Amino acid sequence: MRRVLLLILLICSLPSLADITVMSYNVENFFNPAVDSLNSDRNYTPSGPQHWSNARFHRKAEQIAKVIAAIREDGFPDIVALNEVEDAACLAILCRKMPHYPYRFIHFDSPDHRGIDVALLYDSVRLSPISSIPVRVSLPNMATRDILYASFKVDACDTLHMFVCHLPSQLGGHRASQWKRDTVKSLLRHLTDSIMLHSPAARIVVCGDMNMPPKDDLLPLTNLMTMPLGTHKYCGEWTCLDQFYVSDSLLLDAQVSIFNAEWLQEEDRKYLSLRPKRTFIGFRYNKNGYSDHLPILLTLHF
Repeated sequence: MRRVLLLILLICSLPSLADITVMSYNVENFFNPAVDSLNSDRNYTPSGPQHWSNARFHRKAEQIAKVIAAIREDGFPDIVALNEVEDAACLAILCRKMPHYPYRFIHFDSPDHRGIDVALLYDSVRLSPISSIPVRVSLPNMATRDILYASFKVDACDTLHMFVCHLPSQLGGHRASQWKRDTVKSLLRHLTDSIMLHSPAARIVVCGDMNMPPKDDLLPLTNLMTMPLGTHKYCGEWTCLDQFYVSDSLLLDAQVSIFNAEWLQEEDRKYLSLRPKRTFIGFRYNKNGYSDHLPILLTLHF
């Protein structure tokens, strides 16, 4: 027995030889059509202006599942971080659209006034949850999304710390709203610093829709989204709103990409070139739409 325990300890002290892939995707208004009296989700109900039905909801789930299945050439991502998900029912349906992959999900209802939250899907074979909590973001006179924290054992050995966030929008203008995003970033720095204080070599990933261009503002973590391409197009301008930050322990072999397949986009007649193919343009429904964001993929060598 002692030899077995020593062998296990030896194995867990060695670096894993496999890669871990993390996808981050703002899926844009992935609402359950049921009426929720606690949220302002009337638009996405059968009687609302979007005429959001069970058929449209299931179609949206199928489209999201299609993107998740296609983002890697050799399989599904190990972790999928999602923005703009209403509730656990949405995630349960989404997982059922991918029955041959062992996804489970982590989700907490947040106080966001529209009822849109962040969430995680994870490969339940490779990843074992250690802990998960919602971290409340306190802004004066404003309810916004929680930060989702989850930690995992990867292949039963290495620990990965994940933070998923969806920062406040630029409603009211970039400068006037910047203090809200700065408040969330300050909280994220405090959370990641606390982990690294106890474990300087901790493997940490922060991801999500930052609602601002990439900056190295979560030091000592590094923002990996330095490419000139974007994930969201507004008034003809592409911006990389969706981002990954990683700790130094993951930086050396980390690789990132934007999944910009042409079938995820459509012609931009007003501003030319292409734009993300949305489910709605105003109140016009497009059953072949996906989201107003493009997803991003991070590959880590463990």
